[in-house]
Amino acid sequence: MQPKETKKLVLVDGSSYLFRAYHALPPLTNTKGVPTGAVYGVVNMLRKLIKEEKPDYLAVIFDTKSKNFRHALFDAYKANRPEMPEELAVQIKPLHDIIQSMGIPLLAFEGLEADDVIGTLSELGHQQNLAVLISTGDKDMAQLVKPGVLLVNTMSGTVMDEKGVEAKFGVRPDQIIDYLALMGDSVDNIPGVPKVGPKTAQKWLNQYETLDNLISHQNEITGKVGEYFRAHMEFLPIGKQLVTIKTDLVLEIQPSDLIVQPPDNTALLELYTSLEFNSWLKELAFTDKASVPSKQTQYETLFEREMLDKWIADIQKVGYVVVDTETTSINPHLADLVGISLSIEEGKACYIPLTHHYLGCPPQLAKDYVLDKLKAIFTDNKIQKIGQHLKYDMHVLHNQGMQLEPISHDTMLASYCYHSTQTRHDMDSMAKFYLNYETISFEAVAGKGVKQITFDQVEVEKASQYAAEDADVTLRLHRYFQAKLKENKELRALYEALEMPLVEVLYHMEQAGVLVDEQKLNAQSQEIAHRLAVLEEEAYVLAGCNFNLGSPKQLQEILYEKFNLPVTHKTPKGAPSTSEEALQELAHDYDFPRLILEHRSLSKLKSTYTDKLPLLINPNTRRIHTSYHQAVTATGRLSSSDPNLQNIPIRTEEGRKIRQAFIAKPGFELVSADYSQIELRIMAHLSQDAGLLKAFQANEDIHRFTASEVFGVDLRDVTAEQRRSAKAINFGLIYGMSAFGLARQLDIEQGAAKAYMELYFKRYPGVKNYMDAIRETARQQGFVETLLGRRLYLPDINAKQALRRKQAERIAINAPMQGTAADIIKRAMLQVYKAIKGRDDINMLMQVHDELVFEVKQSSVEEAKQLIKQAMESSMELSVPLLVEIGSGLNWDEAH
Repeated sequence: MQPKETKKLVLVDGSSYLFRAYHALPPLTNTKGVPTGAVYGVVNMLRKLIKEEKPDYLAVIFDTKSKNFRHALFDAYKANRPEMPEELAVQIKPLHDIIQSMGIPLLAFEGLEADDVIGTLSELGHQQNLAVLISTGDKDMAQLVKPGVLLVNTMSGTVMDEKGVEAKFGVRPDQIIDYLALMGDSVDNIPGVPKVGPKTAQKWLNQYETLDNLISHQNEITGKVGEYFRAHMEFLPIGKQLVTIKTDLVLEIQPSDLIVQPPDNTALLELYTSLEFNSWLKELAFTDKASVPSKQTQYETLFEREMLDKWIADIQKVGYVVVDTETTSINPHLADLVGISLSIEEGKACYIPLTHHYLGCPPQLAKDYVLDKLKAIFTDNKIQKIGQHLKYDMHVLHNQGMQLEPISHDTMLASYCYHSTQTRHDMDSMAKFYLNYETISFEAVAGKGVKQITFDQVEVEKASQYAAEDADVTLRLHRYFQAKLKENKELRALYEALEMPLVEVLYHMEQAGVLVDEQKLNAQSQEIAHRLAVLEEEAYVLAGCNFNLGSPKQLQEILYEKFNLPVTHKTPKGAPSTSEEALQELAHDYDFPRLILEHRSLSKLKSTYTDKLPLLINPNTRRIHTSYHQAVTATGRLSSSDPNLQNIPIRTEEGRKIRQAFIAKPGFELVSADYSQIELRIMAHLSQDAGLLKAFQANEDIHRFTASEVFGVDLRDVTAEQRRSAKAINFGLIYGMSAFGLARQLDIEQGAAKAYMELYFKRYPGVKNYMDAIRETARQQGFVETLLGRRLYLPDINAKQALRRKQAERIAINAPMQGTAADIIKRAMLQVYKAIKGRDDINMLMQVHDELVFEVKQSSVEEAKQLIKQAMESSMELSVPLLVEIGSGLNWDEAH
């Protein structure tokens, strides 16, 4: 007869989990500012524990706020414990709700401490021959360890038996109570013997075995510590009772009652959605499809011409269509068209396969035939074209000689305007967040990693479900966002009048691309490589040895052990930091970190630009075609990739050389138009400060003007150093810089920086009033707005942790200016594009921060300058004039 397998009882110290998760993990919040980090940490540990231990019986035990027998025994028990932080307290209920919805028994008894409940259940389990596992980070629990009863620390993964207890504490489990009584517990306010720590307690118990025996030999304890022991000996019996975990409580439950029940996935869906635990939402969708709202779907694969004709007729009848393309690459300029999906009704969509090829692939409609037929709807002004990231589809279809115009709605941009930081704006994330709908992933049809195939090799049946669903879900999202945007006319106008029209502008800019001088870039790469080699040799000489300049560990040893430089910053694990910020601070006083910074900067320029740009030249056009992203930054600013044009330095010689490689084609020049001090002008408008308004209206040099005001000197007598300081103050304060930050930037004492700031606010009181008002507005409503009504949400604005709150306050001050600047240049792009549309002598090529770059026929340069300047300066009316500085040249550096 086979012996019965021992069943396992797992007891989780919920209170220990809660505090450890709160202190060990970074402070997380959802987009509404609700703290979620402790909940996430505890649930994650529980999930891991269940997966690894597979318990037969399980309970999570929590403390309650009520007092217990220990308070009656000793009035001051836990008297010095601080109040639970509010950010943690608000997480208790959702945590309890999740645990119970997971089907896990949750225990919390009034008048009983969690430790004693765990101790009693542990003893009951032991008596019933269960394998008992106590999951905790509390050292007091070591007293419960015995054969068949183990401790596990889920954070570290360590399991502790009797030998483990002895190895960790130097005493046996049966000596732990005496060990704790001798040391006392400052957290629970239990007095021990002063000056007695772990080593002394261990030494005494190793010699005398028990506390009682130690007391009977008290006179053998010599020295000062012996005096302390005898002076505090009378309290030890009470202390021993306080640290003893009870194992004999009368409970109404038995270990066999602690069976995990099936989860309530409907409740979990609501909880995970509210707390924005998106990865668990995804799992939930796979395990319980019924909990995810779904609709009957009718997806068709079009193999017959008659089917295509019917779809085209239906589209013409309703007057709109969702369009989505499937391709072989995420790079639209290199992608081949594989198929097209369409939808006009929720739950109904079709996929038109065009170029799938694999063994056994069914016959498909000819690509040219399909595109010719679709032209009737893709270029019809009366039919609305709806999509997700339509700019990509426009490029793909353009490569096939097909235009998709005019476009009407883009769900990516609708989501971005509705709430820029609520979730990511890709279709899968939006479907999950807004529709509680789990889409088919690309990996599910094409595979992962090295085994992933291109879409043209995916079986048509699989491809059809995936592609048709994309079109269907896009239509559902479109209708969701249209309803939401109708509720706010400013956000709707932002979407309809700014972001949607800009798609066409960016599409044409990306199509145009920019010419680069490949030889010049290669030459510069060689120059940088030579300079890097020189810097490496200098570093080796200074360090007295060869080392890897890219190794933080080796750099750390040289900086802080060999040179013994002061540690100004530490890593999250407490080691001296070699970050750029740390090195910049050290570089004020030491040559070695200054050299490392230069090496890093040049290495980044080489790898990001001089080496990479030639590789990005399109083989067909011989130009670089960057991609502009509208739905990335919270403030509304555009970003770019492949290459990222926003990060090319303008103030260094190397950065200017990179710009010199961006050139005009023969017979043309580059024209650069740049807003002057736009954010300061917006600050003048928002704050209505009389001093700033006066300076800008009089077209003064604002930094010289500020220097004159702050330092009390005549405008004509302002020195270059004073102007530099004023510039740092002007820009620093609109970015919410502190006195400490300003002191570091100007390399002055913090007291002097604080005095500068006080002088600044005295001269410009309107700025101070605006900053105070916008902070308060943000605190009350949770967001700030640009002049066009773009909302910038600040979930940390009311955070209890000062660092997070201060950061949110800095964003609250600066975001309306950055966001308004973004809105202004977008409006300028629309106005310029409207003025030059259809002309072949002026092309808008690039947008970088507050600058627009054009390629202009040489005979049209002066006319173009006037046209561009006028359009940009009139793009928005402020209380002060917008000023555009404009120049031209054969390359970007000359034009700037």
